Amino acid sequence: MSIGEAVKKRILELCDERNITINKLSTICGITQSTLNNIIHREGSKPTISTIKKICDGLEITLIEFFTSKIFDDLEQEIK
Repeated sequence: MSIGEAVKKRILELCDERNITINKLSTICGITQSTLNNIIHREGSKPTISTIKKICDGLEITLIEFFTSKIFDDLEQEIK
């Protein structure tokens, strides 16, 4: 799994845990709906760390909490 796919899965997992939609997440985080839609639906999307930080701030979690998930345990090598 690539980092982009892992981030997408983690965002969806966090939304599911909190019973919120991507639209609601965009409102909470101050991120445009189109940015989140690109992360979730566009193949090969690589969100920036500042976008991930905004998501964390909106969900009131730390970056460490975001990345502390089994989803990130088996990432593919990014340099090929």
